[in-house]
Amino acid sequence: MFRKTRWGAVFLAPVLTVALAATPAHAAEYERVLNGSFDSVKSPWWSSANTPSAIDLGRLCADVPAGTVNVWDSMIGQNDIPLEAGQPYTLRFTASATRDVSLHTVLQLPAAPYTTTLNKTAAVTGTPKTFQFTGTSTTANLHAQLSFQQGGAAQPFTLCLDDVSLTGGAIPPGGGRDFGSPVRTNQYGYAVHGPKEASIVDASTEPVEWLLRDASGAVVKTGLTRFQGTDAASGDHVHIADFSSFRTAGTGYTLAVGTATSYPFAIADNPYPALRKDALGYFYAVRSGTPIEGQYAGDAYARPAGHLGVAPNKGDSDVPCLPGTCDYSLDVQGGWYDAGDQGKYVVNGALAAWQLMDSYERSRGQGDAAGLRDGLLSIPENDNGVPDVLDESRWEMAFLLSMQVPAGEPLAGMVHHKVHDLAWTALPTQPDRDSQPRYLHPPSTAATLNLAAAGAQCARVWARYDAAFAHTCLTAAETAWKAALAHPDVYAPSSDSVGGGAYADTDVTDEYSWAATELYATTRDRGYLSHIDTEITSAGFSWRDTGALADLTVVRLPSRFPAPMVAAASKRVLAVADGFVRDEQSQGYPNPNLPADGGYVWGSNSVTANNAMVVATAYDITRRNVYRGAVLESLDYLLGRNALNQSFVTGYGSRASHNQHNRVWAHQIDPKLPSPPPGSLAGGPDSALQDPVAQQNLVGCAPATCYIDDIYSYSTNEVAINWNSALAWVAAFAADSAR
Repeated sequence: MFRKTRWGAVFLAPVLTVALAATPAHAAEYERVLNGSFDSVKSPWWSSANTPSAIDLGRLCADVPAGTVNVWDSMIGQNDIPLEAGQPYTLRFTASATRDVSLHTVLQLPAAPYTTTLNKTAAVTGTPKTFQFTGTSTTANLHAQLSFQQGGAAQPFTLCLDDVSLTGGAIPPGGGRDFGSPVRTNQYGYAVHGPKEASIVDASTEPVEWLLRDASGAVVKTGLTRFQGTDAASGDHVHIADFSSFRTAGTGYTLAVGTATSYPFAIADNPYPALRKDALGYFYAVRSGTPIEGQYAGDAYARPAGHLGVAPNKGDSDVPCLPGTCDYSLDVQGGWYDAGDQGKYVVNGALAAWQLMDSYERSRGQGDAAGLRDGLLSIPENDNGVPDVLDESRWEMAFLLSMQVPAGEPLAGMVHHKVHDLAWTALPTQPDRDSQPRYLHPPSTAATLNLAAAGAQCARVWARYDAAFAHTCLTAAETAWKAALAHPDVYAPSSDSVGGGAYADTDVTDEYSWAATELYATTRDRGYLSHIDTEITSAGFSWRDTGALADLTVVRLPSRFPAPMVAAASKRVLAVADGFVRDEQSQGYPNPNLPADGGYVWGSNSVTANNAMVVATAYDITRRNVYRGAVLESLDYLLGRNALNQSFVTGYGSRASHNQHNRVWAHQIDPKLPSPPPGSLAGGPDSALQDPVAQQNLVGCAPATCYIDDIYSYSTNEVAINWNSALAWVAAFAADSAR
């Protein structure tokens, strides 16, 4: 994922508090603003739309207009300043202007009730002068706003700021976090016939006793932990409690070690069908171009159709290209909104659609009736004689097809990389209220090959249900393939990241291999075989790196490929899966993702789920229970058995993520709006701290704990279609393997 937020309404959220009685006010001079020196970049500072600003000689300088009325009509500011109640805060800054002006400095909550910590006036002249003001906060909040207000000017002028500092508070940046009980379990449920383990943070180097209690509090099993050691990703000293031999179904179980007790969990014959349905049902809720109806999604999630061209909406039915890139428009309605924003991206959408269609092909090959069921989901198409998972994937496939450059145009057969708003919209913004103009962005070789791959797969899976649609998919795929061969190096620029993610990719050798694999599997045209030259590795796969999907398709459909090719691919998949299992078993928390550099990336939970998919594929090849167990334990990690003691899946667990970054489901900002629907997967720890909320509140975090359940932390807490498609795939496998 990429940055998907800009300034808008700010939610007032409580911060963690600690006892302050004996703590001197900001004794350590804890800095609360980011980038106050302006040495090279402006971010995360912003300025009003009428007040353009830029870095000039290590200062932030803004052109203040004349003719505004209120002081707040022209501002420079920074959001997401954490405050503690009862603590003083000192603001220091240097300012100068091209004429003598009064500058208002305000530290407050930027939405009702606008509680103010500091509101002072500085007399600024042409000579740089340093100012200092102090105020005491009466509220605890993660999202205060520091602003320099200079509206109401009779004449225009330029204001320059430097060395902005705000110090105060008793909790150091990154401090005050509480992960709850040291006994971490899958907070949702374990399978009766599956692994049942917990991770316990305990300083002892000797085994400690654990007690399993039922809902009444009665002890139903006891045992001693296995000492695991220090978990590198979290820094925790971890023990493992294994109660797999306990096989009595029930709810309200807890695990206790000493005085510490886990969150409650269930043990069930098959706890996964609900997760399977909800993770897959996520896609109906993010459909574009159609009303989301309460009878299917639930009344809380009902909303009007987005981007149909109904005012103030510009719509997706006649979208032009970015100026200077083409002279036509396309009807690109439909598809899924990608993530926290309302853009639609071919490279991400194709992977998500592929995972849904691959889940269908797995179900057909493994005899999983639920995966072939019409009526599995609560969607409008749930009684049309087609498996619901295919109905949902078709919604995205139709959009992908619409992004192809028409015949007769330059780059005909290529595929536009993405469509999204001209500029970032505020949080929250409902799709039907989005007033931004939308544009097609230029075609790319990567997007073209993604359509070739997904289109070929689409033709294969739809052949038995809708021959005409299957033919359309194959025609588009073959056209895209030829266009990509003719234009092998048309890349999406990494700089194209205003109003939507860039999704840049300058190495498309993996996409050629993946597309050739899907085209060969569908057509049996041996000409494609020479283009299949990637192998799955321990790097796994993602929207950018798709080479591993070639091997996964080969082993999914062994009858369609030459036997030596199947044998080689199977060997590679098993070797990579074995590595993921070892990685999972070597850690204090069961994560098949063990980054070589120790760092967690944006969307790390999708890496966990994608790696679990590889392990599940190894199970399908061998039927070895070690693989099935590893997949189920990967779900344990996502559902709460992790260093944060946090279920990353909305609606699943006592401490579940529910403030994911999204413009539609924004309950944290507006209580009238819902939280994300059950089954929504949060991005997870990102040790690069790539948003201001993470930078303010996760300073010094161990990689596995670099996460905050806050709607403004887009780098740790976004949702995305390719993350939920991975969760849906793994949940479907778990439900099938437990039946």
